[in-house]
Amino acid sequence: MSIALHTRMSIRLGSLLDFAQARYVIHLSDGKRLVLFRLPSIEPSSTSVPRTNETQDGWSYYAMEAECPHAGGPMEESHVDIEDSAYVVSCPWHAYDFNVETGESSVGIKTCTFPIDIKDQVVYLQYNVKDGGVGDVVLSKVEPVSEKVMLKNREKRVKRKKKQPASPVSTSTNDVISHTTSEDMEEEEGEGEGLDAYSIPRYLDEHATFCDWAVHILNTANPEHKIELTTHFFSLFAQKETSPTSMALGRGTVTPPDQPPRPESLSEVNPWEAPKPGRGGNLKSRITMLHALANIELWAIDLAIDICVRFSTFRTNTESKRELPRTFFHDFLKVAADEAKHFSLLRTRLEQLGSRFGALPVHHGLWLSATETAHDIRARISIIALVHEARGLDVNPMTIQKFRNAGDMESVATLEIIHNDEITHVTTGHRWLTWICEQEGADAVQVFRENVKKHFKGALKGPFNEEDRAKAGMDRRWYGERDNSGSPTVAVMAS
Repeated sequence: MSIALHTRMSIRLGSLLDFAQARYVIHLSDGKRLVLFRLPSIEPSSTSVPRTNETQDGWSYYAMEAECPHAGGPMEESHVDIEDSAYVVSCPWHAYDFNVETGESSVGIKTCTFPIDIKDQVVYLQYNVKDGGVGDVVLSKVEPVSEKVMLKNREKRVKRKKKQPASPVSTSTNDVISHTTSEDMEEEEGEGEGLDAYSIPRYLDEHATFCDWAVHILNTANPEHKIELTTHFFSLFAQKETSPTSMALGRGTVTPPDQPPRPESLSEVNPWEAPKPGRGGNLKSRITMLHALANIELWAIDLAIDICVRFSTFRTNTESKRELPRTFFHDFLKVAADEAKHFSLLRTRLEQLGSRFGALPVHHGLWLSATETAHDIRARISIIALVHEARGLDVNPMTIQKFRNAGDMESVATLEIIHNDEITHVTTGHRWLTWICEQEGADAVQVFRENVKKHFKGALKGPFNEEDRAKAGMDRRWYGERDNSGSPTVAVMAS
């Protein structure tokens, strides 16, 4: 039996000043991809000398393989938690969790982690290479993982009342977003509501509950206010989850609107009257596509927030009558924050192409499904996450190809970000419908199929993106039609 021998080498990643974001993808010359995490030190060193991976100002750096060992999920998109005074990251596809220091998981599998050393303001990766390998492994490139929401420039919409800088609000995963409360600002003369990008959203005070925030955002008509408040809300809730004073949920204390309002300046039409996008061969067609997608993302923000507050008092149909755990609220609020990011990216791209959101008519067809499923969380998850969002996984690659064929690579980059996030959103729906059904002793696939027949008009038609659906947990049992043997064949038909 031969034993592979390894030599540890130190790879210079760059200056500490170059690693100020929450995550980076590290590409090495041997083809390996790693994720570098920058996280607040949980228990900063009590001595004057920080740990080797810790900075003087209280940040710790960790590295692990970029692909989940279970099914290859992108760990750069993972969710960060603290368990037993250690950071744990969860794969966005199937929620497999891994300790960022040891690589160990609660489900028995393990991923590779790599020590990080900080010396003289330089970040080094400790990396094992097999003895006898060809040459040294070196750094190929570093890619920051950015989820920064493209908020409108506040300099155009506010005058500082105070001279001190705005406080940075860091999202739980990525870029710092400048935020200043309304007390620190005053509006420019002549600014109002509607689609005005430069008016100031109203922030709730420190006593506001989760459901207070949710209803406030649902009742916010201005799209720019909605995405800013959603981003702040997710950041605030995620930060408080790791502190001794978590945010009160306020279950059942407030009522969500039957339908979130939209600015009066938006032209609303019936879904069948919306502009036809065409094939993307010209600028007008591509703008129409992007505008339609932006409208969908705006409603998707409301859908992800609405499910939290509308079903906040839900209890399982069991003797124990379990309520939804706090992780449910975090997961769907993360979806809402992603949708806010998506809207901001699409709105920015529309403006780069010489248009704007609101230049074309919009419809509220997606909210009709929310109204149809307002009585049952199982139906809501089935139709919104596992029908509508899953259908997005099917059509997104074809849409992206249209933009690629037109040479619009900037839009391609935006749409690819959105598509990758949408896989995790379907995963979230799959995870929580499965959880509810497991508590109630029900078959999640059967519950899904029954809700499709009751609440979705038409058929779940292909072609299906089987690869990405499988990543999200939806194999053919969920959407394939069954033959006499019970095996899936083509599609689920709604009654």
